[in-house]
Amino acid sequence: MKKVVAFGEIMLRLTTPDNLRFIQTDRLNATFGGGEANVAVSLANYGIAVEFVTRLPQNDIADWCISELRKHNVGVANIPRGGNRVGIYFLETGAVSRPSKVLYDRANSAIAEAKPGMFDWERILNDAEWFHWTGITPALSQGAADTCLEAIKTANKLGVTVSCDLNYRKNLWKYGKTASEMMPALVEGCDIILGNEEDAEKVFGIKPEGFSAEHSGGDVNAAEFESVCKQLMAKFPRAKKVIVSLRGSINANHNTWGGCLYSDKLYQSRRYDITHIVDRVGGGDSFMGGLIYGLLTYPQDDQKALEFAVAASALKHTIYGDFNLVSVAEVENLIKGDGSGRVLR
Repeated sequence: MKKVVAFGEIMLRLTTPDNLRFIQTDRLNATFGGGEANVAVSLANYGIAVEFVTRLPQNDIADWCISELRKHNVGVANIPRGGNRVGIYFLETGAVSRPSKVLYDRANSAIAEAKPGMFDWERILNDAEWFHWTGITPALSQGAADTCLEAIKTANKLGVTVSCDLNYRKNLWKYGKTASEMMPALVEGCDIILGNEEDAEKVFGIKPEGFSAEHSGGDVNAAEFESVCKQLMAKFPRAKKVIVSLRGSINANHNTWGGCLYSDKLYQSRRYDITHIVDRVGGGDSFMGGLIYGLLTYPQDDQKALEFAVAASALKHTIYGDFNLVSVAEVENLIKGDGSGRVLR
């Protein structure tokens, strides 16, 4: 059975209810989330054997977190216990012209204190087919970056496919290094690279001419990103496929959504018009989870893999929380055109 290993941080997510602002609310809804963990949950929902690797303290909040992962059939056998805290992020959900807001409280979390040698990557990756990481992990600390590089090099040695989501988060790079300094050495070991319409620009200075993510509205032309994909592949020759998720932000509740994939040529997906977003956090992670599933399941059909990724993430926008709790059948129904939302009886 195909097995995927994902490495990164999972956090306690505290969200204001009912689109309230932080200053208005007297309660917060508690769930868990984090880029790589979100990908792991998606894959588990699709029936893929998946192991999530992180570091968590020995306390009740960490036990609760591990229990949540188990509930979603994610493997947790390789989570060493140590450190003092689980990272937290606070989410104020926006509406219409008011954007959502994320505040991080993850300094000195257990995984941020990770160091090379803490994880037995030879054993963890021995029976894996795929290893996934994101640009969030090396942003946490030098130790987390070095540990991630250790895992990538081990995966390369073992012949394990490596994927990354560039996932640039400017508010996380606080330990004296920049993404532009740290990311190239890690991305060099990747076979599959995913970014959104601005990640490649923010990390590597690569962008389509004349495009501005901040002012794109709902009009994002996939063909404009062929040059971005080609530039990334030229910079990182190990990469076999480069994928860009394309979000047109009309307002906080209304986005267009699609993607393009470049391998032997440029593949473009159907574009979805998502008019009543429930929760867009985790949308990119749900795209990555769908993409990994698609590439593993349809290895000779890049178009089909891309369509699965985009449809899966379109559905995620209808689900509260970080995790994309949809099935393969639901994704396939949307791909076939059943987006009516009629009650199933």
